[in-house]
Amino acid sequence: MSEMIHIDPPPELDMAIGEVMFTQRAIRRLRHDKPVSDESLRVILEAATKAPSGGNSQPARFLVIRSRDKLRAFGALYHEAWWAKRRDEFGWTGKSDIPQGSVYEMPARLADEMADAPVVVLALSKGNANAASSVFPGVQNLLLAARALGIGSVLTTLHPQVMERVYALLGIPQEVHFHCCIPLGYPRGRFGPTRRFPAAAITSWDSWDGVPPWA
Repeated sequence: MSEMIHIDPPPELDMAIGEVMFTQRAIRRLRHDKPVSDESLRVILEAATKAPSGGNSQPARFLVIRSRDKLRAFGALYHEAWWAKRRDEFGWTGKSDIPQGSVYEMPARLADEMADAPVVVLALSKGNANAASSVFPGVQNLLLAARALGIGSVLTTLHPQVMERVYALLGIPQEVHFHCCIPLGYPRGRFGPTRRFPAAAITSWDSWDGVPPWA
């Protein structure tokens, strides 16, 4: 087990936190011609390690897929997983089943292109299978740090149908728990602004029917 150390803020993360948070968006179209450097990945993953966790237990583990052969193999499994989820949810089996203008059109493109992503990071945990609350703060740090470096990302998941093969492909021990995967790459397109519900629309005050003072 490695010794815990103090990690200074990297100078590369100099974008104002407000700009980072308010322009971050799900980036599913990634450039295939511009690689993400190992140094950028180090900065992004060190940001992930700085997130809080229950009792400072730090159960999160991150597996970086860089090998082009493994990315192609993982991409095929991700494509299968994406369609397995749509089959379970809607009975869809192909693109002709996706309604025109549906929010699923872009995720379907990501399923097609996952094999070409410059990098994919899997968020995992050791120990407690219910460690998600101690893993996802680190995932959000990872997403924000990527945005600050101009690197696009999106949080996505898999499907039980492919998990055994994903574990075998990447040599993941059975006692390690999968939480999500994050493709990373420079965007084809741009970051924010984004459209979201205002805080007053999703916030209750003192009771479920309570209205916040700024509403």
